This record gives sequence, structure tokens and C-alpha cells, in this order.
Amino acid sequence: MNHKKFITNLVICLLFLSSPSFAQDYTYPIVDTGQTTCFDNTSPIPCPAPGADFSGQDAQYKGNQPTYRDNGDGTVSDLVTGLMWVKNRGNKVTWDQALSGAESCKVGGYSDWRTPTIKELYSLIDFNGWLFAAPSGKPFINTQYFDFKYGNTQAGERDIDCQDWSATKYTGTTMNGNPTVFGVNFADGRIKGYPIIKHQNNQKNKLYIRYVRGNPEYGKNIFVDNSDKTVTDTATGLIWQKDDSTTKLDWKEALNYCDKLSLAGRSDWRLPNAKELQSIVDYKRSPAATDSAAIDPIFSVTSKESYYWTATTHLNGPRPGNAVYIAFGRAMGYMKRPGSSQGRWMDVHGAGAQRSDPKTGDPQQFPNGHGPQGDDIRINNYVRCVSGGQAIPDNPPPPSPELYSTNGPSNNRMMPPPPPPPRGNNQMQNDMSGMGQYGQMDGNGQGQRRGQGMGYGNGNGMMQGQGQGMRQGPPPQATTACVDMSRGDPCSFQTPRRTITGSCLQMNGMGDQLICVPAEHGRGMGMWE
Repeated sequence: MNHKKFITNLVICLLFLSSPSFAQDYTYPIVDTGQTTCFDNTSPIPCPAPGADFSGQDAQYKGNQPTYRDNGDGTVSDLVTGLMWVKNRGNKVTWDQALSGAESCKVGGYSDWRTPTIKELYSLIDFNGWLFAAPSGKPFINTQYFDFKYGNTQAGERDIDCQDWSATKYTGTTMNGNPTVFGVNFADGRIKGYPIIKHQNNQKNKLYIRYVRGNPEYGKNIFVDNSDKTVTDTATGLIWQKDDSTTKLDWKEALNYCDKLSLAGRSDWRLPNAKELQSIVDYKRSPAATDSAAIDPIFSVTSKESYYWTATTHLNGPRPGNAVYIAFGRAMGYMKRPGSSQGRWMDVHGAGAQRSDPKTGDPQQFPNGHGPQGDDIRINNYVRCVSGGQAIPDNPPPPSPELYSTNGPSNNRMMPPPPPPPRGNNQMQNDMSGMGQYGQMDGNGQGQRRGQGMGYGNGNGMMQGQGQGMRQGPPPQATTACVDMSRGDPCSFQTPRRTITGSCLQMNGMGDQLICVPAEHGRGMGMWE
């Protein structure tokens, strides 16, 4: 090793040792999610006082803050985890190529690169991201340090077709028997199992790969049963509730359950954030392989087919109506076999997947799930509380009104800039400030949007309607119904008045965003009424 590289590595080692997690000698330090805003079921809110509704959520606890170092040689060091990453992802490859390519990788002059486990890869996720069509979206990874690009829509891909492989193979199968590998989608902030072979064309699936080196103990739990209904993971420093809630709760109830829990002489229990809860998934276990949930048997589970809430909100654009959950059982979806009109429930993403559910509502409104894989919508999920670790109570400032307003600054952290207006004489003028349920909100909560209507169709359709009166924009549900969908896919959602069914189409004035346009639509904004 030359003198320059020796000095560089010495500096990096000193930085590792001086970081709080390494000083405490944890082999599996959990990186904070980065979420610093509190939410209720529909909106950003000032963080609640202890014991109040929605108290104990992600932003109210500050953990190991993400800290990276660009080494200037194509590598990035994570000063919390002790992992070093390849900065760029290169081209998409098959899973076999992802595994074999690590041996030939010499980035930075190192020869000990490996394909990351799903726990190593998930350490990079950043829940300051939001799910929105590019270029209005914000990736769930720090793009100041890591290369990232959305799917190539010009080549027929969706924006979200930019997933990363891990080395972690699912012990079961998905999509009616397909061998599957877990990966992270940094475009939509999820862990899913991805088939090794695409069932559509029987060709090998190709995703991105980002190699890692260092800290070979990362992601390996060391559980100790404390014999007081708690379990300590000495690798992370987290103390876990041994039993779960035994009853299913919505998100507000889940927060309240942990906020008020008193167990083993501790009253500092909290609902775990997404990264904390994912840290205790046992990817060697699954209902299919071990007839158990994907968790160490030191823990008790009410059901092996269980989903568990986290304290982390999953942003869909600026809308905070969903929260993250981890599937410790099979991640179910409602799918139809090719050539069949009959659908059935099956494991679509694997035990250990991370998805999100509406924070509140009626799961019966989703009889066929949601999205292209018909993701199971349960809303009421189990809870396992956590204590300890490096997380300390925090009281972030109230969110600025500008953060959730299309009139706010375009470089804010939480809200994507508004889509460009249509060309010609059909420019839409937004009046009022703040976000309403269907458009802009005035000071009295009255939603309105002024203009000549919006277009619908295949992305190049003409504007419909010429009226100058008050019109509502598409409701949030119309956008949510087309998340992960392709143009022309069928969609449906529930409004206070009725169930709307239609197709996912582009609308003038909404950029590349797909909107669920009713099959029996009228003109202008009245189509959703």
C-alpha cells in the first residue's frame, strides 16, 4: 500500500473510531432514517407532547445521523456503520453477474468488495425522500454522495424501474413459485423481493448493484433474553419487547400503545423507526421455509403472517397518509395468472419486505389490494416496541407552511416543485396557499383551483373544458391509485361519495405523473365529483 493510501485509510479509521457508534463498540449501529417532521394521518404537525395523539413518532427521536465521506477515488465511507461503498452503480446486471462482479471490482484500489446483504443496503435508505414521478420526486438516498438515476422512460421503463440487488436470497418464492432476491428501490423507498427470472418473458431480471466492503459483522444480531419479557440486541444496543401487541392497531393506536407502555421497569418505550424494526428481520426464516415469521424464535409472534408498524411516515409526494411497515410474514398481493381473468392472493414480495399502509381507514375498500402487484392493504397491523440504542428524544421545530405549499420555495426538503403549466392559452393559475384535499386551500379550508380545466389522455391530449369557475384538481387518491402503475393500467379508489374506476393516464399540467381518470368521465375537474 502506498504512503498516500496509508494516510487516507488512517484518517478514515480515526473518523470511524471517533464517531459515537464506534466509541460505544456496537458492531451493527443503526443509521437514523433522516425524518425530521411530525405528521398526523393527513398533514404535517408540530411534534406532539408525550402522551398526546401521534406522540412517539420517528422525528421525535434522533439517532445516529447519516455521516458520509467521499474519498475522491470512486468510494464513499459511511462513518456510522464502518462500511465503504462504491459511489456509482454502473449498468443493470443479472443477479448472477452482481455476485460474480464483486470479485473483479477494483474501485479505489481495493480487491475485497462484496455484494451487500439486504441489511447493509438498507442502511443507506433516507426517508426524507418522497415517491413522485421524476423529475419531481426525491430519491430515498443521499444523492450528494451516491450515484442515482430513475428508470429510463424513453426506453419504456417506469420511473421506479431502478432497483438495487442485494446478496440476500429469499428462502421462499414469489409470484407463484419464482426464485427471488431481496433488493431496495431507492426511487420509492421500499424493500421488495425481485424474481431472478422475469415471468413475462422468461429472461433474467436485471437490476443495479452497488458493492460494499468493511465491517463484516454489520447486520448480524446478537440477542440476549433478559428474562423480563424483553430482549437486548447487543450488536445494536436496542432493547425489544419480547411479545408483540397481540392485537392489530392502526398507526395512531400503534404510536399510543408504545408511548404508554411500561415494561421491565422501563417507561421509555417507543414505536421503532423503519431501520430499527428491519434490523431484527431474520432473512433465513419465512413461513414457507421454516413455518415461522421471519424473526428469531427468541421473540414471540401472534401470527407468522404478520405485518408490523413502524414510526416512519412514507411520503407520497407531499402527502403523509401512509406509514412504513415490515412484513414478517409473506408480503401478499392479489394477482392474476397470465391469460386468466381470475385473481388470487399470493406472496409477491417476500417475508422481510418493507412496504407501507394507509395510517387509517377501512381495509375492505381494497378487496384486490393496491398497485401493480395488488399489495395487501391491512391498515391494522401488529406492534413490537423498542427502547434504548443511540436514539435520544428530540423536539424538531414545527414544519414551515412553505414546506407543503406549491407556492413555497422549490428547493425545500419536503415538497417537490410544482409541475410546469401547460403550453398555450390553457395555463392553469393556482390561487391560495397551502395544500387542500383536492387542490389549494384558503385560510378557511375551502379548496379551489382557478383556470380553464386540465387535460387527460395519453400525455399529448388537448385541454378539456373552457369554464372559468371554481374547479377542483384531482384528489390525492387519484394519484395514489396509480403509484407503481403504467400508463393505461386499470385503477380504482374511494371518494367520500363513490368508488371511482378508470385508467392511469397523464394529464396536461401534471408532468409525467399518472392520474386515475374515471372511465365515465365528464369534462374538467368535475370528473371526480
